Amino acid sequence: MHAYLFPGQGTQFPGMGKKLYQKSELAREYFNRANELLGFSITDVMFKGSARDLKQTKFSQPAIFLHSYILSKTMGADFKPDMVAGHSLGEISALAAIEALDFEAALKLISRRATAMQKVCQDENTGMAVVVGLYDVIVKDICEHVDGVVVPANYNALHQVVISGEKKALKEACDKLRPGAKAVVNLPVSGAFHSPFMEPIVEEFKAAIEETEFKKPICPIYQNIAGRPTEDVALIKKNLVDQLTHPVMWRHTILHMIEDGATEFTEIGPGNFLRGLVHQIDKNVKTHGIS
Repeated sequence: MHAYLFPGQGTQFPGMGKKLYQKSELAREYFNRANELLGFSITDVMFKGSARDLKQTKFSQPAIFLHSYILSKTMGADFKPDMVAGHSLGEISALAAIEALDFEAALKLISRRATAMQKVCQDENTGMAVVVGLYDVIVKDICEHVDGVVVPANYNALHQVVISGEKKALKEACDKLRPGAKAVVNLPVSGAFHSPFMEPIVEEFKAAIEETEFKKPICPIYQNIAGRPTEDVALIKKNLVDQLTHPVMWRHTILHMIEDGATEFTEIGPGNFLRGLVHQIDKNVKTHGIS
């Protein structure tokens, strides 16, 4: 069975999508439509902007969505998913690719999500860091014993956990984790995603979800909250809201997909981050990338 994966924030890079725009007429139509819908030129930011520009949540989220979604559309009949999953923001890209959301609805929802997240990030001095080489229980325990709030945000692989929190507490946690870890690296994101710091925007995003039309997807999606498959629209919507303040259970997601028959994973979108995680989780499955 073939699973498709859609990346999230942090995978953006300057020049992303430019070759796609140049090569495909269909891609150009989608990109130009996106510029109209957003009310600014996202293509200018993607093709000409700096890494610093793209780090801004209000730009990075629509940029990554567009890159992934348009790639899936240019595949035409070759896009035949048995199941899908998206990492954080990528969950909305995945839902659009499997026709639970149309292009316009997905882009508007992402724009509202990104704008709300950017605002809350500006109001709070927060960030994220990835910890490599330690078991998640050790990371969680250290996070619980620092001065301030820092929590596990992404359970990416057996020895890779992303932590999220206020800058001072994050630094203290990183300093305590560094001696035992292979690496501790701050991430190019502007806030503490998948943590209690996103609580102020939950009601706003919930309202945006309720105003958005969802349809039954063409295949199951394994959502970040529990990593279990669903095609139920009400549950999909609830999980999207809960995802803001809860950790991304990525390792569990991939293990459940393999358990349910996935033997091949294709990552659609910028970078190769998710392919790398799949290899860490299970070296026996095939991985591909369309970027």
